[in-house]
Amino acid sequence: MAVENPACVFCKIAARDLAAEIVHQNSQLIAFLDSHPLFPGHVLLCPREHYETLLDLPAELSGPMMAATQVLAKAVEAAVNAEGTFIAINNRISQTVPHLHIHVVPRRRRDGLKGFFWPRQQYRDQADREAVRAAIEREVQKLLG
Repeated sequence: MAVENPACVFCKIAARDLAAEIVHQNSQLIAFLDSHPLFPGHVLLCPREHYETLLDLPAELSGPMMAATQVLAKAVEAAVNAEGTFIAINNRISQTVPHLHIHVVPRRRRDGLKGFFWPRQQYRDQADREAVRAAIEREVQKLLG
């Protein structure tokens, strides 16, 4: 397989031009240990083809990505005796490598990971909450046609 984006580290891993500790792969996807893990067993799952974000991923790959995420979450929990997992995708912001990847991070109670790492911002009031809800619903309807 040729490197799709020569500047992309994950494309190089998918093409096997760059070493990684691969835990699962098939013709569409590749999963490997994160080189800077939050905890041992932290896995990254990527499509082999170069898609920068989840928004770029073709719909026909979303099912296989989620199915592989489920398998990896079960495997990671069993392999490192974790109590659960944290599943995350960054789209552009905080995305160190601009190639779609799903983080599968093993979790244990009181492991020090504090959920989301940013302050939560509340709606001004119920009217503000409803305005945001309605705006999102309108956009969904536009996208679904």
